[in-house]
Amino acid sequence: MSDSYDVIVIGGGPAGYPAAIRAAQHGLKVACIDDWQNYDGSRSFGGTCLNAGCIPSKALLESSELFHRAHEEFGVHGIKTGGVELDLAAMQKRKAGIVTQLTGGIGQLFKANKVSGMQGRGRFLGDGKVEFTDPDGKQQTLQAKHVILAAGSQPIELKSVPFDGKQVVDSWGALEFDTVPGKLGVIGAGVIGLELGSVWKRLGSEVVILEAMDTFLPMADAQIARDAQRQFKKQGLDIRLGAKVQGAKTGKSGVTLSYEDKDGTHDLKVDKVIVCVGRKPCSAGLLAEGTGVETDERGFVKVDEECRTGVQNTWAVGDLVRGPMLAHKATEEGVMVADLIAGKIAEVNYEVIPSVIYTAPEIAWVGKTEAQAKEAGIDYKVGTFPFAPNGRAKAMEQAAGMVKLIANKRDDSLIGAHVIGPMAGELISELVVAMEFQASIEDLQRTIHAHPTLAEAIHEAALAADGKALHGINK
Repeated sequence: MSDSYDVIVIGGGPAGYPAAIRAAQHGLKVACIDDWQNYDGSRSFGGTCLNAGCIPSKALLESSELFHRAHEEFGVHGIKTGGVELDLAAMQKRKAGIVTQLTGGIGQLFKANKVSGMQGRGRFLGDGKVEFTDPDGKQQTLQAKHVILAAGSQPIELKSVPFDGKQVVDSWGALEFDTVPGKLGVIGAGVIGLELGSVWKRLGSEVVILEAMDTFLPMADAQIARDAQRQFKKQGLDIRLGAKVQGAKTGKSGVTLSYEDKDGTHDLKVDKVIVCVGRKPCSAGLLAEGTGVETDERGFVKVDEECRTGVQNTWAVGDLVRGPMLAHKATEEGVMVADLIAGKIAEVNYEVIPSVIYTAPEIAWVGKTEAQAKEAGIDYKVGTFPFAPNGRAKAMEQAAGMVKLIANKRDDSLIGAHVIGPMAGELISELVVAMEFQASIEDLQRTIHAHPTLAEAIHEAALAADGKALHGINK
């Protein structure tokens, strides 16, 4: 094994492995070190996203949605299914197969691009030196002209509700249940909590979500969040806001959660608990003393807009640094840094990073909310259009939700876009492109959208911003 490289990447998740591949595409000699270990002890690249986050959760969301629709909706389409039964083992096997295919593909990409994939622990020593410890404990010091720190993040554990891996689990553990909990407690009504709660609700759990904040989905546009809360309540998700969890007692018969809200202290008896209160950077143990790389009080590595740490030729990307903890943001930062190392012009436009919640309905947004536009003193206009009159949404039996567009009145530019409804995560891409190219509302109005498609709701929302909607009542 060589001990000298142009670039060493510590971390093989959605920030690290694309950075390694792009650097190698520039003709640089690259190594990517990753310490991910699966439940069964095996090792794979891909980080939380591919192994225990984005990919397995979406596999279960898709499977559980089909199960739910077979029970609740197929009859409306004239499809008689008879007795529909859940085979959770088969569902989990399918999920695991998808994960294996995608994580295995990273190894193939490394081989094709001549990246040295190294499984074990990486620790930055400073001056371009990286300590590599293999799974057997053997250590080696590697040297690089550039080091990219991409160690990712991990779930935050509550001191009052510690993980035990069985009855109280993190988001990864919640993807590995081998039986459907009769009653499930979820702490945190953020993206992860809502997605995991939705999976197990569709499969038969009674789900109670406890959220410490008084506001539901504060990061989303308030109008969209209100619609989402209403629809989740209709689905049977019991979301309790302002519920601050004080502690948990585990026993043979389940878990008793104690929480406090405006009405006092309460106990909630459940079979299992998922703790989804956020994630923290995996910076502990990553940096030796004296490297010069600084972290803030929460453990995030300090970087500038180009992800430079302030230490020469040392970079940090992804969940390890400021900004939203999103896989696509991490990937773009990794690619940007690789391009900058190769002397290319590169940047990440942080103003147009989309966010998606893969519930049903899906929720997606990019840019400013209406409240943010108001706070910034922008003279803005809003165009909204529901999916209810949309022919494709009607045909799909998924006509709940809306598209909301926010534009600056001064120059008609699109500054925010919000979608709740079918395929919102796909629809938002058109609006990201529009914002990236500084499109105006008029540009969207003049863009021909195929009929019948869900995207027509975007066209109608753009028309509605100027009181010109064709299939809705203009206000």
